[in-house]
Amino acid sequence: MKCENEYEKKCWLENELMIGIDEAGRGPIAGPLVVAGVVFSKDYDHDEIYDSKKLSEKKRERLFEEIIQDALYYKIIIVDPERIDHLNIYRATQQAMNDIAESAECFQRVVTDAMPLPDCSKKVDALIKGDQKSVSVAAASILAKVTRDRIMLEYDKQYPEYGFAKHKGYPTKAHLEALEKYGVLPFYRKTYGPVARMNQIKLDL
Repeated sequence: MKCENEYEKKCWLENELMIGIDEAGRGPIAGPLVVAGVVFSKDYDHDEIYDSKKLSEKKRERLFEEIIQDALYYKIIIVDPERIDHLNIYRATQQAMNDIAESAECFQRVVTDAMPLPDCSKKVDALIKGDQKSVSVAAASILAKVTRDRIMLEYDKQYPEYGFAKHKGYPTKAHLEALEKYGVLPFYRKTYGPVARMNQIKLDL
């Protein structure tokens, strides 16, 4: 598996640099959303950087360090559950991506993984399956996922009975059973269905 890099090549031909932006954690009911952006130098290529969901944990961890070392610029934003609940997940993702897109002057174009940024002052392409077509977006997806997974592993150390190391906060059957048995922790997303229902049950009691 290898990214096609067509968007990077187009930018490089026009003597422009681009930032690829992606996220991890829109679907979980617990933990933060993490959004990352990566800029590589002209003609950068890497045979292994690809959609983070298609890579093993071991490979993601190794590539995380390589990306940090190789990138001309990168930025990672961690969005806490309170902000997600306040804005909704779509808007929270969009705002964090826009913040990264506006964060530096070293790049002229922005490519996101299918997220439009109507408020961005730069040229933006919302590329469907961007993490499989752009090495910059794929690299951002790796930074975001590894960062978020590390956070969830720390939660697992504090609350091993919830199984965060396995499900990373996604609403699996085992996770929902643990939630029902042990209750809602502070870093759950209160507006998400299973959590909202648990809180309502608690209020009814």
